[in-house]
Amino acid sequence: MARIELRNVSVKFPIYNVNSRSFKKRFLRLATGGAVVKDAHQHVVVNALNDVTLSFQHGDRIGLVGHNGAGKSTMLRLLATIYEPNEGDILIDGHISPLLDIMQGIEVELTGYENITVRGTLLGLTKAQIKAQANDIAELTGLGDYLMMPTRTYSSGMMLRLAFAISASIHPDILLIDEVFGAGDAEFMVKAREKMISLLNRSSIVVMANHSDEIVREFCNKVLLLEGGRVKYFGEVEEGLRLYHGGTSS
Repeated sequence: MARIELRNVSVKFPIYNVNSRSFKKRFLRLATGGAVVKDAHQHVVVNALNDVTLSFQHGDRIGLVGHNGAGKSTMLRLLATIYEPNEGDILIDGHISPLLDIMQGIEVELTGYENITVRGTLLGLTKAQIKAQANDIAELTGLGDYLMMPTRTYSSGMMLRLAFAISASIHPDILLIDEVFGAGDAEFMVKAREKMISLLNRSSIVVMANHSDEIVREFCNKVLLLEGGRVKYFGEVEEGLRLYHGGTSS
């Protein structure tokens, strides 16, 4: 069974070669996120995540919410092992499949079929797995003969169809999603929705960042609310959404 354990985890980004005072004012005004402090050497440091302790278990479907700059992207990249913690410990048991940028790995000079191979490899699929799923991926895209053409000839909507269809072919233990839902035209989303539900059901743990309350309610059984890089709430969905929209702790 997959699991994730974070114990007193902090992720900090030092900022160099700036005037600390003026930078801090601009940073706070833009609400880019995290707490802005000075370290012992008087460097400006962004505490993107601060002293986070959490436990995710098999069956958890986590809706990751918070206002811009709360630390959602940093949390997803930490769980995807793109970032390492500056402090604390993190234990991840299970294969991680991050859908943080579904366009990653799409090469415009390659054909759609060639991109299925390249992007599938980046997602951790073997050649045999890619070959076995190639027809299903092609059918989901709905692109037909366009799959034999370079993707530079595609519209943005066609590119999205291709990228999503490839991304949805994975079989993860731990699935990390950053705002995948709601992208694309209505006709495609009818097909994509069924595929995404199947992907969620195949996953042991899901952590998804999304601004839509409806999507969080439909697909999640817990909410993780971040504020200024700290955990403000982790628990029941409705209470988490209430606090996210300005409610006070009961």
